[in-house]
Amino acid sequence: MTIETSIVTQPDADVHQAALQRLDGLAKPLGALGRLEEVGAWLAACQGSCPPAPIERVRAVVLAGDHGVAASGVSAYPSEVTAAMVHAFVAGVAGVSVLARQHGASVRVLDIAVDADLSSAPADVTAHKLTRSSRPIEVSDAISRELAERAITVGAEIADAEVDAGAQLLVLGDMGIGNTTPSSAIVAATLGLSPSAVIGRGTGIDEPTHARKLDVLTRALTRACDEHGRVDDPVQRLAALGSADLAVGAGFLAQAARRGVPVLLDGVIACAEALVAAELAPGAQAWFLAGHRSTEPAQSHALDALGLEPLLDLGLRLGEGSGAMAAVPLVRSAALLMREMALLTDLVGQ
Repeated sequence: MTIETSIVTQPDADVHQAALQRLDGLAKPLGALGRLEEVGAWLAACQGSCPPAPIERVRAVVLAGDHGVAASGVSAYPSEVTAAMVHAFVAGVAGVSVLARQHGASVRVLDIAVDADLSSAPADVTAHKLTRSSRPIEVSDAISRELAERAITVGAEIADAEVDAGAQLLVLGDMGIGNTTPSSAIVAATLGLSPSAVIGRGTGIDEPTHARKLDVLTRALTRACDEHGRVDDPVQRLAALGSADLAVGAGFLAQAARRGVPVLLDGVIACAEALVAAELAPGAQAWFLAGHRSTEPAQSHALDALGLEPLLDLGLRLGEGSGAMAAVPLVRSAALLMREMALLTDLVGQ
């Protein structure tokens, strides 16, 4: 299997310009709605319609997987939590589930690489399972290139299903103990950053755990980057430093952009996946909006590289797509303001 890159059609520039003109004509001082104006114009361009349609169908997909680095003690929690949280998503009691109910959005959790038998879960949860966990990236590639290619294809298939189901706005979430380490490795390798520049606290680790995480990340990057060309190729980078669930996420984001459906990005995992997606589908980042700024340094570097400024900065570090879901009301407000707010000329005449 060969993964081919394809340039993504950009949101409609003419509609974007028309949206900016409409915003200037609303019954308010110029620029008075701040970032909501920027988001409204972006939505209009993505939809190819000014004003944009109301955002009614928000669909979130949470990709679950375990990671070999967890055995090296890089997280505050054991790997068994991943499987337990999948059941929490199914029961609708996870953090993002609560937010999604509040905002009328759907949440779909998928076992991509959980190191457990989840056959008792609904069939849809395990329909895309590719493997159980990954190898520790500090000593070997996380997965094979063949599995990385398959995972990217599966991600595209999942995105197609969500788009075909009518999604107007997608949210990509994650669940996996230890997943900030491979995500940070992907960001560092993609952007040429040092381990110390991207290392974060993940689930809230203490100093000894932080030191172990930095050591693991340093060894992983040294191992992968010393082998010529392995991190230059995005697919091989996912295989060497990522995981099956991260590769699925990259494929999902690339395909959403190809299909012309906007995505609200969450934290460091989604942003690491977005960096790779922008290589698999050049121009894909034009279809992404950053929901929030997490506490992970790697996410800030990824956002800068993608040219994205988060809507929220609340110190969130839960993952699951929760930060993006928290920003959904702002996106909806941006669309409705453009549709329903009066034009100044309608109030005061020409």
